[in-house]
Amino acid sequence: MSSVRDFFASRLGIISVGVFIGIFAALLQYWGNPGNMGICVACMERDIAGAVGFHRVAVVQYLRPEILGFVLGALVAAYAFGEYRPRAGSAPIVRFLLGMIAMIGGLVFLGCPWRALLRLAGGDGNAIFGLLGLTAGVWIGTLFFRGGYNLGRTQHTYAAVGWLLPLLFLGLLALRLIFPPLPDKELSGILFYSLKGPGSQRAALPLSLGVGLAVGFLAQRTRFCTMGAIRDLILFRQVHLFLGIAALLAAAFLTNLALGQFKPGFTGQPVAHTMSLWNFAGMVVAGLAFALAGGCPGRQLFLAGEGDGDAAVFVLGMIVGAAVSHNFGLASSPAGIGPYGMHAVIISLLVLVFIGYTMRQKLS
Repeated sequence: MSSVRDFFASRLGIISVGVFIGIFAALLQYWGNPGNMGICVACMERDIAGAVGFHRVAVVQYLRPEILGFVLGALVAAYAFGEYRPRAGSAPIVRFLLGMIAMIGGLVFLGCPWRALLRLAGGDGNAIFGLLGLTAGVWIGTLFFRGGYNLGRTQHTYAAVGWLLPLLFLGLLALRLIFPPLPDKELSGILFYSLKGPGSQRAALPLSLGVGLAVGFLAQRTRFCTMGAIRDLILFRQVHLFLGIAALLAAAFLTNLALGQFKPGFTGQPVAHTMSLWNFAGMVVAGLAFALAGGCPGRQLFLAGEGDGDAAVFVLGMIVGAAVSHNFGLASSPAGIGPYGMHAVIISLLVLVFIGYTMRQKLS
């Protein structure tokens, strides 16, 4: 067991996990997921919000098994390696709000950090602006870190607190099995399914869930995190986590080439728009929210799986943020940003600056 721990803690371990995610994200696209969206935490949580009726945008409704697998796989890994640590209590209402804002920014761009990498690996030049925005947002976050920003310590709590989100997701998985999609039916029992658009494009359940479980297990072991990679590079000049996201990008690019999925350009890219300023600004918002929350959306799912109740609150905030984005015209589409997307970006930035500035501990 110790040799396994040592491997996952090594540079080769983080690179291997990045390669695994990159390859299987591209394969999930090949197996049926939307273009350049083999894995996208923001998009998939948006689809989950639609599946349970939190919003009624018919083209983005599906209970994505990958997200459920991320949490459940991380839970298995945490227990297997004695790292299940139930904790909570670090400004949960702030984390919920940060989750909402992160989703709002991500849906202005149309993707999370993982999808930004996968879009670039598929040839989508618009992703460059998103990645630049993500980096800028994390950089702003490091300025708050240097100024003493801190949401306070978590506290050890009941084991059951850490089980709540995995149990909720296990219940959602049961609903997916009880109420499968029906031919030409948007509503199956109590779940909504898209009949067209990105929500209707999905890999088979065993493949989606299997990849999700594997990614959750492996990413929990390596602390895989895109925000953390950028933060560590800026603050400490450490490249350990950055090697993981570089490996993801390279592996996805090569797999897309092999599968004929690499289509370079800016126009006509799947589930993307060409408004460069707002691609950049949306990910500034998302990147800063991830930084202030302490992890990218994937990392928040893995932390929730290992017992972090505050990360679970952030995840729920993102799902609610997806509903807010679509119900109030904040989310983008391939035609461009939503009617109130610009307003949402500006207001979100002001709220994030307020949080970062006011929640500082005096440095001795």
